[in-house]
Amino acid sequence: MLQIIIYIAVGLLIVFGLVKIIDSYLPKKLRPVLSIVLIIGIGVLAYMNYNAIYGPVEFNKVKEKRYAKVIDKLRDVRKVQIAHREINRSYAKNFDQLLRFLDTAEYVITQRRDTTYLDKEYLETYGVDKYIEDYVVDTLGYKLVKDSLFGSSDRYKTMMNVPFTDGKQMKMDAGLLDVKGVNVPVFKVEVPKEWILADQEKNLLKQELQVQSVDGINGESIIVGSMNEVSTNGNWPTTYGKQD
Repeated sequence: MLQIIIYIAVGLLIVFGLVKIIDSYLPKKLRPVLSIVLIIGIGVLAYMNYNAIYGPVEFNKVKEKRYAKVIDKLRDVRKVQIAHREINRSYAKNFDQLLRFLDTAEYVITQRRDTTYLDKEYLETYGVDKYIEDYVVDTLGYKLVKDSLFGSSDRYKTMMNVPFTDGKQMKMDAGLLDVKGVNVPVFKVEVPKEWILADQEKNLLKQELQVQSVDGINGESIIVGSMNEVSTNGNWPTTYGKQD
């Protein structure tokens, strides 16, 4: 806002000064020439003021629209990574592993039912019937992980591709983190902001890379997961949806 006020104030001072020069010092025959220059100058100042006011507004609209699409893809990747850990007890280190997992991995569909049975040892010892309450888990079948997560959609095949870029893929890593002597699986997926906003105004992009705000995505990248702590959260605020 301060920058906008400065632009407007400087513009008004320049226009006022030029008008004063025309009235006080310039010969009448040169006034038309300076008037043209003045009109051009006013046009340039108007353009600068427009950019100062509406440039950030348009930048934010583009940014939020693009970030939302990237975050949707990161959510998909996170879902697959969590499924990968449930079945394999580890996260995939790259997207080739993740895609192979989706093409082959299956969830076991089970059903738990309660049951009771006679404790024969107790009967033989004490001569009294005693029944033990227990449960049985029945295997009903199997279902592909990709069908459970994505239904009939095949969007998982391109979940690693970063939209609004020339074919760039997300950065991904996975490994083990020592937590009090226990190795815990962790993963991290990262998309640099400069990839997503490469065609936008450079000064506004530079400011975006340095943002630190509760309402913004802090840092130079959009990230889900972490290699330094046990987390599957993203670094985006709730304005882009809940952490799910």
